[in-house]
Amino acid sequence: MLTLLTLACLSPSDPLSSLLGGSSAEAGGVKPLSQAGLLETERNSVDVFAQAAPSTVFVTQSQLVRRWGATDPVEVPAGTGTGVIWDTEGHVVTNFHVVDGASSLEVALHDGSTWPARFIGGEPRKDIAVLQIDAPKELLAAAVLPPVGGALQVGQKVLAIGNPYGLDHTLTVGVVSAVDREILGYGGVSIRGVIQTDASINPGNSGGPLLNSKGQLIGINSQIASASGASAGIGFAVPVDTVRRVVSEVVEFGAVQQAGLGVRLVDDRIARRAGIPAGVVLRSVAPGSPAAEAGLIGLQDEGRVPGDILIGVNGEKVADYDDLYNALDGRKPGEEITLQVVRDGEPREVTLALILLE
Repeated sequence: MLTLLTLACLSPSDPLSSLLGGSSAEAGGVKPLSQAGLLETERNSVDVFAQAAPSTVFVTQSQLVRRWGATDPVEVPAGTGTGVIWDTEGHVVTNFHVVDGASSLEVALHDGSTWPARFIGGEPRKDIAVLQIDAPKELLAAAVLPPVGGALQVGQKVLAIGNPYGLDHTLTVGVVSAVDREILGYGGVSIRGVIQTDASINPGNSGGPLLNSKGQLIGINSQIASASGASAGIGFAVPVDTVRRVVSEVVEFGAVQQAGLGVRLVDDRIARRAGIPAGVVLRSVAPGSPAAEAGLIGLQDEGRVPGDILIGVNGEKVADYDDLYNALDGRKPGEEITLQVVRDGEPREVTLALILLE
């Protein structure tokens, strides 16, 4: 305590004071590190926000509600989220859960103008939806995309822009905390290859952009990990390459092109109750499908005896439908795969071509 008091009372002329660097007055105060008085990382954050803010929009959904005593339902605001302008054709990308159940949608642009939006399509299993607005091209500042397949590094800087609690164009900054995470998606299956970040993602940020220090879109913010629902410093974003594939297929075809086997499956819960510990049980096989031509069979004896149990795709273990969905995700109709199946306790392999699921 005496030592601290002594140091606190040193005069600028004291030799020890000179060793400590002198007084702030003698040094002329804190000198700015640049003409703008900003650190390099601060200048970068300012630049990224200036570039990306015009491509960040806010999505409002309304739903029809029948009030007590009223003869007709009325439309009421039901929630808000964030979105990203994808191109100058007016396509806007957001989370599927932001727009699900909406009777009408509106998109507010950076200039404050509001435009009715149409739902074009989406993929709930990736929590991605595509909207379209008829705004003039000069108001549509499309997000900047990175090269396909660009790798992320844990520790690199990321920035998120959103609409938390209705406070528009809010910026938060953090790092990539982890890559290749797995989260349970809105569609009931896991989303894999997800980005984890400590950049705060609060309610209202859903569907907004996660950006790198170049201002490029690297993901669409989707979830926060919190028991209370508030921001806990752990957020998750669907990676841009997944978003890019979903959006391109929705814009071209109106829906994601899902390749499949041409079979119907037994619900995993029913299979477990029947004593089958792992694998996907085939319920039936579509006549004339590649699966039928490959010799796969479904339930036998009026559903009392299992036929083939799918346990692997191209050597990758399949324990349940979630594994099967992710093993087929991103594959194209006509692509050949090898299935590992079990029939009557005996393992076997079959090769077949995938078909387009309706």
